Amino acid sequence: MISHVYGDIRIANELKFNKYLWISCFSGDDRMEPVIKKPGEHHRIYFRTNYWGTTRFMCTLRQGPNYRHSRSFTAFKQVSPSDRGALWDWRAREKGIYLEVWEDEFSQGETNMHKAFDWIY
Repeated sequence: MISHVYGDIRIANELKFNKYLWISCFSGDDRMEPVIKKPGEHHRIYFRTNYWGTTRFMCTLRQGPNYRHSRSFTAFKQVSPSDRGALWDWRAREKGIYLEVWEDEFSQGETNMHKAFDWIY
């Protein structure tokens, strides 16, 4: 029996100095409308992964107020059909973009919070 697997992306704005965060994400099947989040807010994307285990989501983040500092990256990557999905928890901070992967809402996965990307200036 094949069960559906779900993925989840959370992107939190932890920027200082009251900077807003512009977020735009897409996959091979979906393009989300860009959103702007205030400091302390987060954006959540829930989705069903595909049967072949190849689901990917790409996101672009830009720091306000001028949105010149940005970064595009793979925000979720399913590695195989047996990959059960997970929560990819991203944090936009002054010194970069940080990631922690959770097996589900309550169980921490193999990846602890760490700096994944620098901002592009």
